[in-house]
Amino acid sequence: MLIETFMRKQLGLKAHTVTTVEETERYMVVQIDRLGGRLLRCGVCRQRCRKVHSVRKPREWRDLSMRKSTLILRYRPRRVDCPRCGVRVEDFPWAEPWARTTSALSNAVAVMARDSSWQVTARHYGLNWKSVATIVKRAVQYGLRHRKRPPVHMIGIDEVSRRKGQVYLTVVYDLERRVLLWVGEERTEEAVKKFFTEEMGKRRCRTLQVVCMDMWAAYANLVRQYAPNAQILFDRFHIVNHLNKAVDAVRLELWRQLTAKQRAGFKGTRWLVLKNPWNLNDNQKERLSTLVRWNSPLVRAWYLKEVFQLFWGYKQPWRAEQHLTKWIRAAMRSKLEPFKKFARMLRSHLDGILPWTKNRLSNGAVEGMNNKIKSISHRSFGFRTAENFIANIYHCCARLPLPPER
Repeated sequence: MLIETFMRKQLGLKAHTVTTVEETERYMVVQIDRLGGRLLRCGVCRQRCRKVHSVRKPREWRDLSMRKSTLILRYRPRRVDCPRCGVRVEDFPWAEPWARTTSALSNAVAVMARDSSWQVTARHYGLNWKSVATIVKRAVQYGLRHRKRPPVHMIGIDEVSRRKGQVYLTVVYDLERRVLLWVGEERTEEAVKKFFTEEMGKRRCRTLQVVCMDMWAAYANLVRQYAPNAQILFDRFHIVNHLNKAVDAVRLELWRQLTAKQRAGFKGTRWLVLKNPWNLNDNQKERLSTLVRWNSPLVRAWYLKEVFQLFWGYKQPWRAEQHLTKWIRAAMRSKLEPFKKFARMLRSHLDGILPWTKNRLSNGAVEGMNNKIKSISHRSFGFRTAENFIANIYHCCARLPLPPER
């Protein structure tokens, strides 16, 4: 079989043919031309066109390498007179419009870019990292247009840091299907509104049943406005995080009041009081029992922490509410200012905490996704723009379909 025939069949050419193949030490240039009177297709609507308006200058496309030779396709594009779109450049069966790489190479680059940084992928295929960025963005645009959109019932909303200086991205995750839904810049109400108005729309917002989030007011306001049928559930992880911060604040205040001699026995108690009792080893249990006998503010804080944790085991709403009400009263009488602050926060967010007994959901999956997003940033040593970072997050985490090879 001639190399020209092999290349024509591999590229799937029908209205085109391979005329010559030129080989050098590093490159293999495949010259393509129009085949006889076969009708060409419009590059916009892909409708067959009878008239050829003009012939453009030769263009080159980079294809997958053949052994050690870089494969380049060379062709003089035609401008066709489309009855629907007017005069347009013809459709190429081997590449997307305006692309400088073939569909086969673009898909290979897109697959590797899901597991490697753009720089490593570019070095592997002998491309510039900007070419890899363009390929990934094209793949993401195609995937967002063609991905399946089933009804969404339970979502988790959280933020992830993009770089230093309190710069965040907002991440929305489908807790039922375990897939990334949306990524947006910043964590403001105006920025997250795009998810409900553009990504979801009124009809899909009505299918939302539970929205799990932290106690950020902007998120709650948007859910009440655009998804009034959804139950707001404040994430267990963030509530426990606030509780642990209250315990640590009490420990730090007590540490400042101790003398240098007293600090020797008090040192190393931070993780001792924050860990769950069943995770303590024998030595830590002995130290904790000694600490409990001191009857210090830290011991009161530890007891309050352990009693609050019983809330997560209740299954009956009225019992859970009764336990939480008693705990709030005890915290307000504890003379511990960090716990008073935490109790006031609980009292103002009870409507989003008590539904835990019915909807035992958390943003644990979203936190796992955030760790993956951070690893994407770390392996690339950061991104210059939020646009590139968001495109790579979609590409690696949203399970988007890749464009088919043409």
